[in-house]
Amino acid sequence: MKTLTETAGDPAKNQPFAQVSFISIDEEHAGQRLDNFLIARLKGVPRSKIYNVIRKGEVRVNKSRIKPEYKLMAGDLVRVPPVRTAEAGTEAKASHQMMALLAKSIVFEDKGLLVVNKPPGLAVHGGSGVTLGLIETLRQMRPDEHHLELVHRLDRDTSGCIMIAKKRSYLRHLQAALREKSAGEEGGVVKIYKALVIGDWSKVASRVNAPLLKTVVAGGERIVKVHPDGKPSLTEFKLLQRFDGFSLIEARPITGRTHQIRVHAQYSGHALVGDEKYGDDEVNVLMRERGVKRLFLHASSLSFYLPDSEELVHVEAPLPPDLAVPLSCMAQLNDSRTK
Repeated sequence: MKTLTETAGDPAKNQPFAQVSFISIDEEHAGQRLDNFLIARLKGVPRSKIYNVIRKGEVRVNKSRIKPEYKLMAGDLVRVPPVRTAEAGTEAKASHQMMALLAKSIVFEDKGLLVVNKPPGLAVHGGSGVTLGLIETLRQMRPDEHHLELVHRLDRDTSGCIMIAKKRSYLRHLQAALREKSAGEEGGVVKIYKALVIGDWSKVASRVNAPLLKTVVAGGERIVKVHPDGKPSLTEFKLLQRFDGFSLIEARPITGRTHQIRVHAQYSGHALVGDEKYGDDEVNVLMRERGVKRLFLHASSLSFYLPDSEELVHVEAPLPPDLAVPLSCMAQLNDSRTK
């Protein structure tokens, strides 16, 4: 079988990959996740196909099977199997409305970074039945930006601040900062969320230190639970305001586990409003009647340092109307009852 050895160049370039290819990773692409690297290069290949060839071991790094989340290092040799890309022009196009919405949702930008106030209901990337996500739409909006990559992720129903790197150096710096904060070190990224939970949060400030285990149940649904075999997980909570039977809280995840805030809040006896996976169905029905029609979780702020800078950057995103309006109604009802 023929092989092709090349050096990783522009990841946005559409390579046909009609035969087995070997890609040597340079310094510019070091630090990127394997799945993101392949998704950027294999234009037109469904995400499900890319993850499938990784799982089957058809993609190899330095001749070894590897997981999708593996961070590439300079000098790595990536084996890419023959895959068929879509014909030119078949890529789904983002709507003008979505592009306009995202353009208005940018809350911070410099030469190497975008911070977007992600709208609720928008997946951060395509896949699993989603044709276009945040990152694909941004790439269509900015075709000259060849290195746009997600620094971290938010669930589809979660709104708020999300970082998108415009340069590889920023991607590596900020992902390292996220890992440092998970280890409790200074200089990391501080992420603050606002959430509405069921019940009266009993403490002004509290810490939930409980290991989280991710499992997949029948039908492929992903479930996370507190379990002694799970990964160490720590969330700091702070009460902001009490309502009649509900509490607005601030959550600061120190580690970055899947569904961490939602599961730690549930573990504390205060599930999030609108949480269809870990919440209370009867309460969710009641709150939908009051205007809360999705998960009440919003990434309200980020604090971080940019590469080669000692100045702390702090970015905030206000609650979107679909959460702010029903919360304001609850506050007014609270005020009327206390008079």
